[in-house]
Amino acid sequence: MLSEKGKYAAATQNRRVVWEKIVWPLILEIDDVTFSVKQYQKKRDQISQKHNLKISDISRGLASLLQKGILLKENNIYSIHYRLIAYMRMKADCDYATAINESRMK
Repeated sequence: MLSEKGKYAAATQNRRVVWEKIVWPLILEIDDVTFSVKQYQKKRDQISQKHNLKISDISRGLASLLQKGILLKENNIYSIHYRLIAYMRMKADCDYATAINESRMK
């Protein structure tokens, strides 16, 4: 990920990469609205190796997704925002922009 960007642009980029390369593909792969820390870590490790990404940037991206409310965490289980479940059921491509907009709607 790019460190030349400003703080907010870098945070958005980290969230986008984690969502589009790790979290959403994992959700579609397991076909469930929840995933374990272990499942996440396995996918994260595969993607970080494949795309030469830093684990620290990925960790910040995941924390940021939690802060934005796109992901929720309870104990060792992550879940997606309830408004994203329909996308999962349709096996739709849910990019970061869609995820952030859906999770912000009331």
